[in-house]
Amino acid sequence: MGQRAEWHRGSGRDRRAMTHRIKPPAAALLAAVGLAGLTHTEAVLTILKSASASASAQAAGQAVRFAEVSKDWGVTFQHFTGAYGKKYLPETMGSGVCVLDYDNDGRQDLLFVNGTVWPGREGSPSSSLTLYRNLGGGRFQDVTVAAGLVRQLKGMGCAVGDYDNDGFLDIYVTALGSNLLFRNNGSGTFADVTARAGIGDRGWSTGAAWVDYDRDGHLDLLVGHYVTWTPETDIWCTLDGKSKSYCTPEPYVGESNRLFRNNGDGTFADVSQKAGVWNPRGKTLGVAVYPTTDGWPNIVVANDTQPNYLYVNRRNGTFVDDGVQAGIAFDENGKARGAMGVDLADFQNSGKLGLVIGNFSREMTSFYIQEQENFFFDWSGPSRVGPAGLLLVKFGLFFFDYDLDGLADLFVSNGHVDDEIQKIQPEVSHAEPPLLFQNLGKEGFREVAAQTGATLAEKIVGRGAAYGDLDGDGDLDVVVSANGGRARVFRNDGGNNNNFIRLTLLRGPKAGDGIGARVVVQARGSRQIKWVKSGSSYLSQSELPLTFGLGRETAPVTAEILWPSGKRETVSNLEPNYNYTIREGRGSSPQKRAVARVSR
Repeated sequence: MGQRAEWHRGSGRDRRAMTHRIKPPAAALLAAVGLAGLTHTEAVLTILKSASASASAQAAGQAVRFAEVSKDWGVTFQHFTGAYGKKYLPETMGSGVCVLDYDNDGRQDLLFVNGTVWPGREGSPSSSLTLYRNLGGGRFQDVTVAAGLVRQLKGMGCAVGDYDNDGFLDIYVTALGSNLLFRNNGSGTFADVTARAGIGDRGWSTGAAWVDYDRDGHLDLLVGHYVTWTPETDIWCTLDGKSKSYCTPEPYVGESNRLFRNNGDGTFADVSQKAGVWNPRGKTLGVAVYPTTDGWPNIVVANDTQPNYLYVNRRNGTFVDDGVQAGIAFDENGKARGAMGVDLADFQNSGKLGLVIGNFSREMTSFYIQEQENFFFDWSGPSRVGPAGLLLVKFGLFFFDYDLDGLADLFVSNGHVDDEIQKIQPEVSHAEPPLLFQNLGKEGFREVAAQTGATLAEKIVGRGAAYGDLDGDGDLDVVVSANGGRARVFRNDGGNNNNFIRLTLLRGPKAGDGIGARVVVQARGSRQIKWVKSGSSYLSQSELPLTFGLGRETAPVTAEILWPSGKRETVSNLEPNYNYTIREGRGSSPQKRAVARVSR
């Protein structure tokens, strides 16, 4: 039986968010515009209504539609929570999805992570992992059994990278319990090498990312951890003071994240304390990596009801947490938010990164702009991203250029954690619609999901989210996992009316990924920066190839590549609307493949 210590959720983050009054100098500013005396939530909602009316008067952007094609494509994944009335915290948290080309055929495949039954219960799905092979032509085949990935676990998320540099992508799966590392055999099958690698990492693991933090040519692994929880230590929480509800993480003790250094021989060493990332107070859900201008990777960690971290790479095998100094640890009132998904991008093509973090209901989505390399300022309100999702619980999110105009747009997957929340808060629902923000440049963002078709208006209990060119037509499709529901695949129709290039980058002489490579694409009148990354979003990972939208530009472009090894390479005369594969050191002769641009 779980612990009976009552924890009223209304006394936690929900009540704080609803009742605290805005303090100077914000209060003075609100008085000037006629909003004095309102709570933070009331003021934001008033501003939101005004912004919405203004946005509706603007002309619609480029005609891009999203069609929900999961069943048509054969993607029938159904998430299993294992819930049977006990309201155990892990049931409401999963799960993630990874987009990867595991068989090197040039088509992006899908890996979904699932749960299983609690001990003593029956009715588990056949496997907690589901791998779909992309057959082309809008067809996916479940190859889980053939690939050797049938497992039973309380799965959470996944991260993909070639840790042994053999040319094929390997898979790391996080879970409540022991994690799993699968080595790609190169034959369409995987081998469980968790024990040999020494990377099982028991506890409650969440978001993870492969990163060569010491730049020795071998991918290391950062694994986020949430809280210490077992069925025996479950705490009785309540929304209404009468019946049990799903808890927030606040009454639970946190678990420290782990950093595993790749020894280069198929094994890993836990260097969490030595490297400076050990912190048992954190309650991590999201992990994102970004390179500095000289290629050293820094790490952003999104924590749920604890301060967010910015691990700055000290270039000697250690990190220092500069989250507070960087301005991303707390909200404007000095309180930690309920942070989940996280991503970064050069969204203004200025060289200054944007950092977005999805937060709990009645907390704005955090949107920061990099002012200096390790310092950000809060742009959540002016961006129009923050207010738009105020009542939603924001999980998976990512920057991507859905209309290929050369500006990074933003997708957000939403869904509440409590299936009975509407009884207490009628204006909030369990299932929630995703959000799609079009990047308007200096004018900020505009929420346009409703303008892209009815499918994005459907409410789901969204969790993990990722993107990839799943149908090979050049524009970026979206895949979303739903807690206790079926996955959705949203096909992008019309994004490829604009021009683009796609770059698949490969490290060193043999590696099957380019993780850590930073690319600057120079076209007439524009300069875009992207990097190959693992992690980001929530428990998920998007495709590794980089897509650069070029708008109406038809002239060849130049790509300047900074490899994680520190080597620099320039590749010129890249023609639009082609896929290019570039191996480190062979940029003078990239492999080129035309993209079949299908009009729908």
